[in-house]
Amino acid sequence: MALFLTVFAVCMLIFGSMVVILLLSHTPRYRTEPEHLLTLFDKALENRVGETEWNALIGYPIRHDEYLESVRRRARHLMDEHGRHGRVARGKPLLDTEGQEELTALRDHLAAHTRLKREREQE
Repeated sequence: MALFLTVFAVCMLIFGSMVVILLLSHTPRYRTEPEHLLTLFDKALENRVGETEWNALIGYPIRHDEYLESVRRRARHLMDEHGRHGRVARGKPLLDTEGQEELTALRDHLAAHTRLKREREQE
């Protein structure tokens, strides 16, 4: 009987510690900030971004900021309208000329919005 209670206590200790570990640990989350999008847009305009990097950042929904989510959706729409699969692999820019112009405007708008938001927070 003592052996049973010892084994039972050890098993309960192991299961209990596993439950506590699982409850205290959480899933890591990636939080997209305006600087991430600005850096990505700069790389795309300088032809230094690959499709994988673009799709990884633009394909990930932004739930903490509705404005950033709308910028992300606009960028995804630009890729759908003005980008073609495999352009970077062929040595061409990610977006065509019209797409790059629209991405420049989107990048400038995001930079201005971010700057104004930071100025308001500092006041």
